[in-house]
Amino acid sequence: MTLDRARELIQVQLQFSSGYNRNAVRMILSEVQIEHGQSAVDRLIRELSLDQHYGLNPGTDFSSLRG
Repeated sequence: MTLDRARELIQVQLQFSSGYNRNAVRMILSEVQIEHGQSAVDRLIRELSLDQHYGLNPGTDFSSLRG
């Protein structure tokens, strides 16, 4: 997944505010982390204010969410 595509998908999830959307964002970040690394995840978290919206913090390891 490209970073632009991840950004688009996360922005769609931000339009809603349920726990399901938080989980969807976590799965997207997991994919980003595996393909692009932690720094890309941290950039998206900061850029899209995911700490404020979903309580997701830079430095969090999302790679274990993939099955």
